[in-house]
Amino acid sequence: MIFGSISYLNLLPFQVYMKRRTSSTQSAQMLRWKRAVPSVINREFHRGRVHAAFISSITSRGCRCSDLGIVADGPVHSVFVLPEKASDDPASASSNILAKVLGLEGRILIGDAALRYRLKGGEGIDLAQAWKDRTGLPFVFARLCFNRNNGRLQKLAKSFGVREWKIPQYILKREAEKRGISTKELRWYLRHIDYRIGWREQKSLQLFLKKARKL
Repeated sequence: MIFGSISYLNLLPFQVYMKRRTSSTQSAQMLRWKRAVPSVINREFHRGRVHAAFISSITSRGCRCSDLGIVADGPVHSVFVLPEKASDDPASASSNILAKVLGLEGRILIGDAALRYRLKGGEGIDLAQAWKDRTGLPFVFARLCFNRNNGRLQKLAKSFGVREWKIPQYILKREAEKRGISTKELRWYLRHIDYRIGWREQKSLQLFLKKARKL
């Protein structure tokens, strides 16, 4: 099975968890990883080139999905509309549409580059916070979906969603250095990310998809 994984810090806890749970030689041979930005993962998933992936919520309609996703209930600190000439982020899908749903104009910036921008004091509108202000609901940026029936992988996903998972210090240090931030900043950022999709998140998702259809 090929697993499509978004190459941003917001999925670091899940990536660490999955590598731990599939550490045996047999499991490692059964699961291959393809890392890319959201727009690429979306395309590869819908073409069947990856068999499971966190795909952008805007592209998940009609897909077989789990109750895991990338969620922010308030500011996410890595998805912004900047006060610049209007332009989409080519790596994004949901965030570009979310800005239009909210009637916000500017340059869309997502992912680790947006987080570094925020940590350096850059200003912009946090799209997750803007959605929360407008609806009172968390925003679901992505969902873990499958296009191949794999019961074991779905059980692993369900297990991940029922508890908090710690990331070893050496991984935190390595990932922070790779992205030019501190381990303290990395931990602070991850506190703003959740992965469980409950009834509030489902309500928010359906509202977003409904509004997106009207654009």
